[in-house]
Amino acid sequence: MTLYKISPSDLTFAWDECKYCFYMRLKHNMQVKGPFPGIFTRMANLTSDFYLGRQTHEISDGLPAGIVSLREGYVKSVPISFPGIETQCYIRGRFDAVIEFENGSYGLVDYKTSEAREEHVLFYARQLMAYVYALENPAAGALGLKPISRMGLFVIMPDRFERDQKGEMIFANKTTWMEVPRDDGAFLALIEEVLRVLDDPNPPAPAENCGLCNYREGMKRIEDL
Repeated sequence: MTLYKISPSDLTFAWDECKYCFYMRLKHNMQVKGPFPGIFTRMANLTSDFYLGRQTHEISDGLPAGIVSLREGYVKSVPISFPGIETQCYIRGRFDAVIEFENGSYGLVDYKTSEAREEHVLFYARQLMAYVYALENPAAGALGLKPISRMGLFVIMPDRFERDQKGEMIFANKTTWMEVPRDDGAFLALIEEVLRVLDDPNPPAPAENCGLCNYREGMKRIEDL
């Protein structure tokens, strides 16, 4: 039995862009990490600091009463397995924020700096569901919270640049709360598909539009000349 660590972000871009690269990274630790501009980390930290302890109506009037009680917490799930598949996995990652509702349930918030697009709801649902699964099925000693009744994207988009009353230059932002429906069945079906790919001794074919795979193939051709 082989046990792999899967981060929630693995289930979005990494899985969709090229399953060959996904397979090689998880099974053989072959990965290329691109630069992540520090400005986005700074913006994420400022957002998390600002909303910690705030009431839910400051995020969306459509949310039940509650407060943002946690920020940037780590999660780790129990192993996930399926009949007929030797390979197993567990979820390990860090969420943006958790809401504690007055009714005793919890909500999961993912801060995004981007345009508010409807296609983001289904795309990032996998990532949010991974956090939900880990929080409701925690490994021994890991953070556990249940039930999680709501989850969504809090999208922040710079709208204009202006000078405030103190003479400081600021970006004014538009914010949008995008509710993400919970679908446990779709999430587990995705994890089962991922484990079937990892269980295969042979990697899947590279994606035609994968820049990294095309670069590797080009370099191989040059070496063969």
